[in-house]
Amino acid sequence: MTQTGPKHIFISSLEHSAEMHCANLVAALKDKTAAPTSWPGQDHIQIPAQEPLRFTGFGGQRLAEAGCELLDNTVSRAAMIYNVVKQLGYYKKLIKQADDYFLRHRVDLLVVCDSPAFNFHIAKAAKKHGIPVLFYVAPQLWAWAPWRIRKLRKCCDKLACILPFEKDWFRSRGVDAEFVSNPLFDETEIDLHNNFKPYSNYSVQAPRVALLPGSRDAEIHSLWPAMLEISAALKEKHPDATFTTCAPDADKRAMLEAAAENTQLNIGYETNKLIDICKQSDLAIVASGSATLQVAAAGCPMVVMYQSNKLMWHLVGRWLVRLPHLSLVNILAGKELVPEFMPYFSSTKPIIDRAHGLLSTPSRMSQTSQSLLTLVEPLTQRRASDAVADIVLDILAE
Repeated sequence: MTQTGPKHIFISSLEHSAEMHCANLVAALKDKTAAPTSWPGQDHIQIPAQEPLRFTGFGGQRLAEAGCELLDNTVSRAAMIYNVVKQLGYYKKLIKQADDYFLRHRVDLLVVCDSPAFNFHIAKAAKKHGIPVLFYVAPQLWAWAPWRIRKLRKCCDKLACILPFEKDWFRSRGVDAEFVSNPLFDETEIDLHNNFKPYSNYSVQAPRVALLPGSRDAEIHSLWPAMLEISAALKEKHPDATFTTCAPDADKRAMLEAAAENTQLNIGYETNKLIDICKQSDLAIVASGSATLQVAAAGCPMVVMYQSNKLMWHLVGRWLVRLPHLSLVNILAGKELVPEFMPYFSSTKPIIDRAHGLLSTPSRMSQTSQSLLTLVEPLTQRRASDAVADIVLDILAE
């Protein structure tokens, strides 16, 4: 029977960054399907408008504002890996909700973004109902648990990779993959040449330091106190140092301010201006994750840190991880381009020492700035949301 009505896309995103990527994807799809009725100056040639698209799924307020009907606001419940156990009941409910929805409604494509531990289940449910699946952001199987490639092959029709080397890695293992660039840069005009830091007017006494503890509650709770401790120690070594931090939204900013109110650091606070802050900073202390690529695009040298449960790391984590480096910039560089402390458990002294060493050596920071800009150049060549939108339209046209 011929299907009528708009093509229906189901989107599954759990966390703030994934929701941002999906909201930009929805906007790109709307732009591409809103065809003009005629070419400029060729009014006699009518162009039929493409069929509108319908969006439903899991996400947050931003995805809703982009035009997606939310079945649940999952972004507000985003969890880190070590406290996700507390929310297993909630995630099981979501999986059943999606499965029931696929049964009762026509869905032409499922787009899952990041959070593979959850989205593998959503993808499996979709495939059970004959729905094609696009993975937007490749699961990092090349870093750990590579045996899950069999699961990915079964439930993924197309894989949108955001790191250059991923395309060949997944294709060699039987997954139809494309490199789409990195969605972190979709909303920002990046001028890599102008972001180079020569440190020609730099003062060792008065460095500008960006503090970036991440966007999740668990990251902030574990890393922000340590970053305050590091900052206090750096202030003693660099008396006129200034510090600025960035939060993804007003609630997280309030959380950071409350935790630092008893310090003497006089920290500057900004919201959703990570790249701008790093362009104006000499060094960043940053939580491991996608933010490190934004710091790199700002040409800002960095020290990367992440805290883990010591018992869990020694029992499980260190046996699963297959790479010599864990931060994205060092993975892409294939060497330790920036100092990384992943995981660090309690003492911040090694982090303080490395940060102080960088702040005391402007020539090294200048070299690092240029290397970082060269590293991220392939990630900024086009908007990932446009590339993924083209993939979506190709799938829907099949």
